[in-house]
Amino acid sequence: MTMELTCFKAYDIRGELLTQLDENVAYRIGRSFAEELNAKTVVVGGDVRLTSEALKLALSAGLIDGGAKVTDLGMVGTELIYFATKHLGVDGGIEVTASHNPINYNGMKLVKRDSVPISGDTGLTAIKMRAESYDNADVEAALASYGSDNAYDENAFTQGQCRVTTLTQNSNYVTKNVMQEYVAHVTSYIDVAKLTPLKIVVNAGNGAAGPAIDAIESDFTQKGIPVSFIKVHHTPDGTFPHGIPNPLLPECRADTAKAVLEHKADFGIAWDGDYDRCFLFDAKGQFIEGYYIVGLLAQAFLAKDSDNSIIYDPRVYWNTEDIIADAGGRPVKSKTGHAFIKERMRKEDAIYGGEMSAHHYFRDFAYCDSGMIPWLLVAELISSTKTSLADMVEARIQAFPSSGEINSKLKDADAALARVLAHYEGDAVERDETDGIGLSFGNWRFNLRKSNTEPVIRLNVESRGDIALMEAKTAELLNIIRNE
Repeated sequence: MTMELTCFKAYDIRGELLTQLDENVAYRIGRSFAEELNAKTVVVGGDVRLTSEALKLALSAGLIDGGAKVTDLGMVGTELIYFATKHLGVDGGIEVTASHNPINYNGMKLVKRDSVPISGDTGLTAIKMRAESYDNADVEAALASYGSDNAYDENAFTQGQCRVTTLTQNSNYVTKNVMQEYVAHVTSYIDVAKLTPLKIVVNAGNGAAGPAIDAIESDFTQKGIPVSFIKVHHTPDGTFPHGIPNPLLPECRADTAKAVLEHKADFGIAWDGDYDRCFLFDAKGQFIEGYYIVGLLAQAFLAKDSDNSIIYDPRVYWNTEDIIADAGGRPVKSKTGHAFIKERMRKEDAIYGGEMSAHHYFRDFAYCDSGMIPWLLVAELISSTKTSLADMVEARIQAFPSSGEINSKLKDADAALARVLAHYEGDAVERDETDGIGLSFGNWRFNLRKSNTEPVIRLNVESRGDIALMEAKTAELLNIIRNE
């Protein structure tokens, strides 16, 4: 008997535990990955969720049965998989993670050799079809051979018990720690000796970021770097006692902001569960929209070498383009989404790419996203310019105020889009369809994108130096969008 797998998405794997994703499915994915890609060496890792270890071991069993040798990096963030895949020169890497999804979910992020992303168009669909084709009795027998007694206890799995228990006895399975090499790489993006005394709040959200921060802290201490860390929700805990870490949501920001103010910190950082995104707070505890961080990081790279391309997404971009133009760099607009950004970065050999959603991509990091490199660059900027993060960002906000992304759940998203176009299209001086619809009117513009998975429209508005205009146009657009 074969199986239909509904956990495969356009660019990764995400599913509800037991109904969409369990150890049986994880084994299928591992075996299919190895067979479909002819992968002989694969690195694996997992986040802190209670089921990640069980899924990772079942995945590893499938990889081995598919012909691969597995190197298990342990409990790590997604970017450790990106780093190790490139650094160790292996054929692929898989991180077991559900990032910021609800606690009853898990998933996987997959890359090929050199950390090239795998999407539906580049192998993920083929992996899905092959994974579905395996006979279920054969899969269960294979799992049993790795220590299962075939008595599947759903409650035990969701609490962290593993069916696969004998991998350590298999010569095709080894464990490895690459944290030291990873820290050496991410800190190489800055001159750590130039860091001035800084006090930084770090909120791991009880996710996977804590051990990475500890490793960076240890490295700084050994080198005498005067940076101190105030740690919030630091200990990895798969029960997420303070809620799923997702600082993109306003309700997830209070603890970081409070700690910044209490400790009079220079700035604060919060991460999602697998720390491939980082979110920054200034010394006033104010959350900084990811849009303005893209500009700061573009500035940091171009200050060192202006002869570079910078990739950015088309939702809001006037601030980014202005910074790139001032520095003499090459601006390149790309469709939103990690697969599109990474593909365009490789094509342009761009040194950096950024999205307003707090994904930041780096050429020397295998064109992948990192949640650690951005804050290191910001710390270097603060030290070298003797300017606070608040002052750097405030000037840009005044020059190019933006609404932030506003989502509207509707009965008919297409009808809402049609209403907006009917109202504004005739007056637009520029139309951009890189991603969604972008209309510009000289001193203000907006971008409107439909969700691919739900009846939601995402709105972004920005202006040139006119906060009142930006706010008025945002309200005007939302009235048209939501007036069904």
